[in-house]
Amino acid sequence: MNKNHIYPWLLPKIRLVRYLLTLIIIGLAAVIFLPQITSLENSIRVIRSMSIWVVSLAVLAQICSYLGSGYLLKVIVDLGQSRLSIVRGVLITMAAASIGMVAGGWISAAATTYRWIEKDEDANEEAALAGILPPLYNNALLVILTIVGLMYLLIHHQLSSMQVAGYSLLLSILGTGILIVIYGIKHQEKVERLVLGGVNYLMHILRRAYDVTPIRKMMGNIFIGLTLLRKRGWTRSALGSVMNIGFDMLTLYLLFIAAGHAINIGVLVAGYSLSFLFAKGAFFIPGGIGVIESGMVAIYTNLGISGPICAVVILSYRLFSFWIPSLLGFAVLGYLQKTSTNIRR
Repeated sequence: MNKNHIYPWLLPKIRLVRYLLTLIIIGLAAVIFLPQITSLENSIRVIRSMSIWVVSLAVLAQICSYLGSGYLLKVIVDLGQSRLSIVRGVLITMAAASIGMVAGGWISAAATTYRWIEKDEDANEEAALAGILPPLYNNALLVILTIVGLMYLLIHHQLSSMQVAGYSLLLSILGTGILIVIYGIKHQEKVERLVLGGVNYLMHILRRAYDVTPIRKMMGNIFIGLTLLRKRGWTRSALGSVMNIGFDMLTLYLLFIAAGHAINIGVLVAGYSLSFLFAKGAFFIPGGIGVIESGMVAIYTNLGISGPICAVVILSYRLFSFWIPSLLGFAVLGYLQKTSTNIRR
């Protein structure tokens, strides 16, 4: 297959996104952050007072977060006979996330990761794992952090009964999905019937025909890969996820420090985990755009942090963790298509 025609349907969307990203950022700031800023002058003062060297440490932490993602992909591919460098893993992660932002969300991102790792070598099981395991690990860690955050807020009486019910529902959905995957390792046929039944029901509602063979093949590769992971150890893979989310949280923490606010760790975990959990619930919004930002602003201001500091810190955090990597991801997309080669030794 000609590599230049692997994703022709994406090109118009990618060009459109490149032109509109700046306008989106400006609009995002206007719609979400300006209502939270009690004084524009105060916000400018916060920006001017931010420590440059601490902001630089935050950027370094975000780079380490992406290196954690690359390490996770490397460990997964290394389970078999193929090899993947950490740097290439980072590039695949960034490009796949950018594709997911414009078409299909995490499903497109997982499928793209699978395709780039699988297409040039015989590594179906590892490629399937590379597509589904990173979000699985990240969601599992997010569930743990959310429990910690909920406990902190409950102890300090910061949640209403309605909020507890809403967050608990989202937490249950994520936890159920993770348990289904774990259950499926030993009960593949039952889970396969459940998934195919769900797909069949959805396609019936949408009145669309579909081919069940690719779905069966993908699920078979996933379960074979999970069995391989269980036999050869999962701790190194989990370490990659811990690095990814841990350094991402450190980025946010350092930006608060740079803005002159020594945020409490419990408050940090609560605002971070609950915002991302809510974004997982709003899965139809690519990258959690607007959901994460508004969620963090609402939670952190409710926990006593001033509006100007929240607005500046969260906008800076999303710039470093999401918008800049997304722009780079579109550039990386072309590079990967041109340099995709067999990575088997």
